[in-house]
Amino acid sequence: MKKITITGVPEHFNFPWLQVVAKQPFLAKGIHLEWIDEPKGSGAMNKSLREGTTDMAIVLTESFIKDKIEGNPALIIGYHVESPLVWGIHSSVKSEIKDISELNHGQFVISRYGSGSHLMGFLLAKREGWDLEKLDFEVVGDLEGAKEALQDETPKLFLWEKFTTKPLVDLGIFNRIGEIPTPWPCFVLVAIPEILEEHLGIIGILRDMVYQESTTLLKESDYPLLLSEKYKIKREDIELWLTQTTWAKNSRISKISLQETMDILKDLNLIEKTMEPEDLVVKPLVVLY
Repeated sequence: MKKITITGVPEHFNFPWLQVVAKQPFLAKGIHLEWIDEPKGSGAMNKSLREGTTDMAIVLTESFIKDKIEGNPALIIGYHVESPLVWGIHSSVKSEIKDISELNHGQFVISRYGSGSHLMGFLLAKREGWDLEKLDFEVVGDLEGAKEALQDETPKLFLWEKFTTKPLVDLGIFNRIGEIPTPWPCFVLVAIPEILEEHLGIIGILRDMVYQESTTLLKESDYPLLLSEKYKIKREDIELWLTQTTWAKNSRISKISLQETMDILKDLNLIEKTMEPEDLVVKPLVVLY
């Protein structure tokens, strides 16, 4: 039995994937799908892709594109979510800082270098007019590490998807002092060359199954309740999140969108060069326009 591994964060965005994997649609072809939770985020998933310990991953767009330019062999097979990700800006509840405008520097807690929590710190700093050369970063691994790191009065900042952290804000564990959306579609689906060479057609079918599942789930009246119970997020927050989220439905990707993402990363000095959009994607599976 051949195994295809798919890695993603254990968050509400990836519920359609869990549903498709649970159905095991390729057993008749001798292929078993395995889902791997990665709470450490996109930086850790990029490492898994590089090391070949996962075949596919659902990665933050900015994190993957930076890592791809720096040598990650994986390629984009499509978007997963086309709307921006809204990052909550969090601080310790013991800190006197109540709004991002009260700060004039950036001291960040991040999951790992190259992660979204790391890269978005630069975008926030640029928005706020801070010196990009003087940003400080403390690596804490994951959400649990961030909870430990934000226990004192030091005005550290932690960026994470705002609905994932909303329960922690409600419980008084984090204080949300602002928000920042990504200026690009937030999640890409990527696969390593080895699995593409062996199962290109299956990968395309699998992607399209997830697209269909995302569309089908939205039509189900109990979907918000289902997500609320699984991810321990209030139903009204899930419902709000769903109104703000646009799921990918087909293989079309804008070349302008990919180029603009690279241009922003280069402007922030997070990458030294850009690539042709065609070199980021799996050409037989993606329609660039």
